[in-house]
Amino acid sequence: MKKHFITNLALLIFLNLLIKPIWFFGIEVGVQNRVGEEIYGFYFSLFNFAFILNMLLDVGINNYNNRALARDHGVLRGHLASIIPLKLFLSLIYAGVVLVSGKILGYSHEQFQMLWILVLNQFLASFILYFRTNISGLQFYRTDSLLSVMDRSLMILFTGLLLWGNITSKPFQIEWFVYAQTTSYALTLMTSAAIVRFRSGSFFRLFSLSGSLKILRVSYPFALLILLMALFNRVDSVMLERLLENGREQAGIYAQSFRIFEAATQFSLLFAMLLLPMFSRMIQLKQDVNELIRTALPLLMMTGISVAIASNFYKFEIIDLLYQAHTPYSSTIFGILMIGFLFVSISYLYGTLLTANHNLRHLNIVATITVIINIGLNLVLIPRHMALGAAISSLISQGFYAIAQVILTIRLLKISANRDILIRLAGFLAINLITGYLSLLIPGWIPGFLMLLASCIVSAFLLGLIRLTEIMSILKD
Repeated sequence: MKKHFITNLALLIFLNLLIKPIWFFGIEVGVQNRVGEEIYGFYFSLFNFAFILNMLLDVGINNYNNRALARDHGVLRGHLASIIPLKLFLSLIYAGVVLVSGKILGYSHEQFQMLWILVLNQFLASFILYFRTNISGLQFYRTDSLLSVMDRSLMILFTGLLLWGNITSKPFQIEWFVYAQTTSYALTLMTSAAIVRFRSGSFFRLFSLSGSLKILRVSYPFALLILLMALFNRVDSVMLERLLENGREQAGIYAQSFRIFEAATQFSLLFAMLLLPMFSRMIQLKQDVNELIRTALPLLMMTGISVAIASNFYKFEIIDLLYQAHTPYSSTIFGILMIGFLFVSISYLYGTLLTANHNLRHLNIVATITVIINIGLNLVLIPRHMALGAAISSLISQGFYAIAQVILTIRLLKISANRDILIRLAGFLAINLITGYLSLLIPGWIPGFLMLLASCIVSAFLLGLIRLTEIMSILKD
């Protein structure tokens, strides 16, 4: 299992490093620089509003399906017959709830025009993820890896042409960005559906009402967890836009840093996508999961610490490099959010293990408390500190959620705390904090930044957080 993890993780990382930095730092930053903070904040708050309610499209089906297929590949056809009609029905409910909620929040006609398209995009993205859970659940990890970057690759092509291709004389409009996403999602959905059709040998069968109801009963705890996580991860920008007179501008300022934070979390998400079916399979076969944890933990934590340190020592320079216009405290927001990336990395490891073990009641309790903490802090801090207050709320919430999951894992699954790895990670943190301060003495920020990154890589090898001999041994088995 460790060999599968290492080889498929390497492919996933390669593909995502090839595509997603271009998407986040080229396309999304390019769009925000072109349309400005206020217009992008208008889009960003609506996108997160639609994303929060995305749970209604899924109701936990994707996680349940991935876990079930990893344990028994024979359930594929039955699940297709039950889940596809169910998801179509849920899409109608989702659209209705989003639009009614928008009315309650007082969204304008202009906002509703964009919200309709964002609802369609969430529908397409939800079906893509569902078909991908079938592919990864059947252990076709390489195919899933390619699909994981297909939509972004197409978006880069279409949006890049609109931004820099001189194919229109009109100024770039944020609506074009949304339409490019729609086209890319539609093409990726057709591709993923065709692959599943080929693997299953049967796509549409007679609607199975009993099967759909059974899946709803089993998957609703997953749905609740997804909703709660979306709330404390995404509600910040919605509250900024609604609570402040200059809410659109503040949401745009927050989006500058959040987009980089989100780009970083994609690395941790790659681990979770691989680990969920692997953990599920190992638990089903009563295998020891701690060996897989010991492989993933140092890689995740080493990356999280490196990103957090580098982002804070050079936060001013990074924000200034990426954005043409930014406020004096944009870099402070960025530094705070990137510390949160470390906690997100922890959550993706231990939360995935708890999900695979079906400890969803405990996860939902912790997530509920996290939502209360997040919304409570936002209500207090946003009116006083605006986007900076939202960043502080996010960091505290992510920290609580991650630490609670580690405690739950140790107590419920009797997993070792892996103190030897934690001691080495503490040494890694100390070495690179010192190096970070020393790097500031070097003239020019780029040489200092590169020195700090080099220190992170070298110290990871010296402390045994990355062991090439172990990786090569795993690959040879």
